Order: sequence, then C-alpha cells, then structure tokens
Amino acid sequence: MAALHGKTAIVSGASSGIGEATAQALLAEGAQVAAGSRHPDRLPDGVLAHALDVTDPESCECFVAAAVDGLGGLDILVNNAGMALGRDPFWESSEEDERAVLETNVNGLIRMTRLCLPHIRDGGHIVNMGSIAGRQAYEKAALYVTAKFAVRGFTYALREDLLGRPIRLTTVDPGLVETNFSAVRFRGDEEAARKVYENVEALTPEDIAECVVFALTRPPHVNVDELVVKALAQSSAARIVRNA
Repeated sequence: MAALHGKTAIVSGASSGIGEATAQALLAEGAQVAAGSRHPDRLPDGVLAHALDVTDPESCECFVAAAVDGLGGLDILVNNAGMALGRDPFWESSEEDERAVLETNVNGLIRMTRLCLPHIRDGGHIVNMGSIAGRQAYEKAALYVTAKFAVRGFTYALREDLLGRPIRLTTVDPGLVETNFSAVRFRGDEEAARKVYENVEALTPEDIAECVVFALTRPPHVNVDELVVKALAQSSAARIVRNA
C-alpha cells in the first residue's frame, strides 16, 4: 500500500517547480491532493485544481473551503507558494516589491495556515517551504532573506503552540533548485535566469519533493523539525562551485 494512502493534502503554488513536483509525489504515494495556483489551468493532472492567490484573503478562504469539501477533510498542508523579486541592493527595491514578496512568502503562508489548521485532523502535518536564505543572509536579496527568516521563525513559534497536539510541523529549506523561480525573480529576463543555473548541477524540484515525502512518512511519534537541502556544489547561498 502506498505510504500516504487515504491521506488528503493541500499544496499551494502547485502549477510549477517544487509545488508541482510535490503535488505529483503526494499523488504517487496515494494521497488525494487539492492544488492551488494563480494559474489553475497549469496544475498537474490528478489533483483537485482550484484558483488560489495567497495574497488575497478572499481567494484563500474560497480555496480552503472548496478544497476541504472536495477532499472530505484535511491531513496535510504544504505551504509552497513563494517568490523573490530582483537581485539589487535594498535601496533599489520598492515598497511594491516589498508588499509582493512579504505578502506571498509570509502573510500568505500564515493566512493559509490559519485557515487550514481548524480542518487538519489528528495525525496531520504542516510543511512550510523555506530556503537557505532563511538561515544565512546574502547580498542583494534583503526582502527575500527577510521573508524566509520570517517563515523559519513562524514555523518554530507554531511548533511551540502545537506542542501536545497530534499535528507535526516541518520546514524544508532548499538551496539552488532549477525552476522558474529565477525567471520570476529577474522579472522575465530569461538570460539572467539561465545564468543562475549555468555550469552547476542544481537540485531538481523532484529532489525537494522527495524530502517532503520523507518528512510526511516518518512514524507518527517522529517530527522532522527541519530539512536543509543543498546541491553538492553549494555550501551557502553565496558560495557555489561552477564547472569551467
């Protein structure tokens, strides 16, 4: 029997990258999955697909209501939706950038957790997608670093609040993963995005999805607090060895 047979899950930001790979991995392990994205037409086959903008409270409320109803309950929440904008010194960013990054990565994650938590059954699990940027700052990424430090802080604070309840909580902190993340960060500049992954074997979205499944499938008394996952060629956000 598949490891997650009979379980139900919500995955945000599931139309590409880590979110898409995670939704597919959960399906492969037997879970029913409700997936959300601002691009619902791009969500993977086999999921209950719904529109979701985590920066919009009404969108989140409608999504969670529809997802929980369609799934018949909730066991797993994967807060994956996230993004970065720009690689510039802080003073060259704008309040518009700030709102977009913090609303997506922090407020959206907190909002989805608040809405889903009343529905998560005993034995449930919340997985928050963090980043190594939430562990060590690097230059020209102040807003994103701030957001991911906040995700890590919220995860540990919620862990304290949940202590004694049968709900597990994990943060997964990836390093360099080749997705469309950089294309968004560089505002559609495909050449700049391509250079991020040039001459290095980066992680794949499937690598991170496997880590999520690992955390979800530990024995019920085991809580994997955090998983930090980097490419072998990467020691920190700023140090990457590239092939000639």
